Amino acid sequence: MALISDAGTPGISDPAYRLVRACVQAGLEVTSVPGASAIVTAVVQSGLPTDRFVFEGFLPRKKGRKLRLKMLSQEERTVIIFESPERTLKTLKDCLQLIGNRPLSVCRELTKMHEEVFRGDTKEAVDYFGKRKPKGEIVIVIGKDDPNVYFD
Repeated sequence: MALISDAGTPGISDPAYRLVRACVQAGLEVTSVPGASAIVTAVVQSGLPTDRFVFEGFLPRKKGRKLRLKMLSQEERTVIIFESPERTLKTLKDCLQLIGNRPLSVCRELTKMHEEVFRGDTKEAVDYFGKRKPKGEIVIVIGKDDPNVYFD
């Protein structure tokens, strides 16, 4: 059995784990060949601390969203979130309100022709993406509340 994707590493924020689990339960050998990962690429390119990070995947659209963000406001590790282009500005505004103004990076279309990496703080990101609607796959990387982490 082979699981191949044209959109990043299979099994990250998608239901591929079900196929892997079924193979394991059937006694089949499962192995993974490393490939492109938006998670690792985004955290490395962010310029934020990479020694400890947590991947949150996609935030809930409605129920539990604010609670999750409030929990993340206490997080000491760098936080990585996937987001759709349609919800990027809303998520950045929610982050500003519930997590605060933190150093962050918004990466889109990583490893592709139209790759873009925004680096700044949450307020700057809200301003930037309030004027420019992003397209493609979005990864938001949020640093901890530490003035030594900010970009000059």
